[in-house]
Amino acid sequence: MVVFEKPGRENSAETLRIALEAARSRGIRHVVVPTNTGDSAMFFQDCKDLNVVCVTHANGFRKPGELEMPLERVRELESHGIRVLTTSHVLSGAERGLSTKFGGVGPVEMIAHTLRMFGQGMKVCVEIAVMALDAGLIPFMEPVVALGGTGVGVDTAVILKASHASSILDTRVCEVLCKPGF
Repeated sequence: MVVFEKPGRENSAETLRIALEAARSRGIRHVVVPTNTGDSAMFFQDCKDLNVVCVTHANGFRKPGELEMPLERVRELESHGIRVLTTSHVLSGAERGLSTKFGGVGPVEMIAHTLRMFGQGMKVCVEIAVMALDAGLIPFMEPVVALGGTGVGVDTAVILKASHASSILDTRVCEVLCKPGF
């Protein structure tokens, strides 16, 4: 496992390299990568042997009714065979809306906060893999490489087996490939 000195975008190139090497050396055909701009996903543009799923922020994440990623970029990613998924975040979504309005914290937010104990990227890895599974874009409980980040870029990569949101606690992180050490 590679441990980066600190989180952030300066780890993106190495994280992407580690993720691709792990997928190819272990025969893992599925990679799930978060991106708001498409930059991290474009790293995989020539990886026709892989099922690359790019998970964006939900529509309205920054501004109500708007998608952060320009549609031209979505089309560019799709032209390279990268599947783009835009949907509600499984570890926040409606529950965060309720806790913001009424106070307190719900069980799904507790899962998110627990995963953040390993770093923000770990939470993202689990979350986007479950989202991709629920959308039918990766296989159930088969190894996938999932990436995550802290703010901008990616700094965390894991191999995991995703279960559906309805059984999220059955998701298994099999191996941490890299993450920030904080």
